[in-house]
Amino acid sequence: MKTGVIGATGYAGVELVRLLTEHPNVDGLELSSVSYEGVRIEDVYPNLFKKVSAELKKADAVIETADVVFSSLPHGVGEVFAKACIECDKPFIDLSADFRFGNDEATFSLWYGKSYQYPELHGLSVYGLPELNRQTMKAKNGKVIVGNPGCYPTAVILGAMPALAKGLAGTGTIIVDAASGITGGGRDPTRAYHFPECADAMSPYKVGCHRHTPEIACNFAAIAGRAMPLVFTPHLAPMNRGILATIYIPLVDVLPSKEITVKTAEIHALYTEFYKDEPFIRVLPLGSVAVTNRVRQSNFCDISIHLDQTGSTLIVISVIDNMVKGAAGQAIQNMNIVCGFAEDAGLSAVPSLF
Repeated sequence: MKTGVIGATGYAGVELVRLLTEHPNVDGLELSSVSYEGVRIEDVYPNLFKKVSAELKKADAVIETADVVFSSLPHGVGEVFAKACIECDKPFIDLSADFRFGNDEATFSLWYGKSYQYPELHGLSVYGLPELNRQTMKAKNGKVIVGNPGCYPTAVILGAMPALAKGLAGTGTIIVDAASGITGGGRDPTRAYHFPECADAMSPYKVGCHRHTPEIACNFAAIAGRAMPLVFTPHLAPMNRGILATIYIPLVDVLPSKEITVKTAEIHALYTEFYKDEPFIRVLPLGSVAVTNRVRQSNFCDISIHLDQTGSTLIVISVIDNMVKGAAGQAIQNMNIVCGFAEDAGLSAVPSLF
């Protein structure tokens, strides 16, 4: 099968190329880049030398020859390519925010400042969190647009989903503090991501107004069956890769302190059971704490379970590699589901600790 990547020279795009090169069901890559059209991908990224050799083409040429198309373009420009893919019955997997809100154009427009160009396409889209919408993707029988989740929402939703689905959360506000590696800002250099600005520093940013807030909130409500008050604060961390989300979920009942150990074990058992069949979710043993470097360059999400000393708040720590489970790896996992491949095909690498 041939796969196409539009926007192949951005960080997420080239991560797709790297992972697809090792995919057992992929026998050809068609690559596009506006910035480097006519250049060979291995000349842009020398780490691909003798592994991938492909000229960067126009997007239309990629869509014409590929069987599945990934788009790793900025928000607001992918609909025209999605339309072209749907017209020729090719799955389109989009790593931007364009198809993450389904038919909810009002929310997308409010946060991204752009209306839908082709509203009818959004009825064909599925929010591409496999652990949440696997069966919906399968039911589309290949004619589908997948809105690949954002990196922060992936870590946060996976960390909170069992608690929300099983009714553990009370009526209070869920608070999320999350930190991302610098690759989350993309390849184009800006002052905030300049080495002297971000090295040896932790920086909160877009406090109270980050675009991933509505994406998290919409999915929290869908899972819990009701609106969930949310405060989300992102931070830039001085590391290349990784997302660490600390999620504070107020519980339905406040527990006496003597029961906290028992309750922690019960919630841990609930999480373990909830995710027992998920190939990429690892609920860590009690007493362990999730750490970003233990999922580096892998499609895993590690989750650790804790309770505060009053027994009133569940503290979930969720970590992913923002470039893999938070972007390219999850997109390939979605391709595997849509195409009927083994879900872990091309994604079985052991995390790189160093």
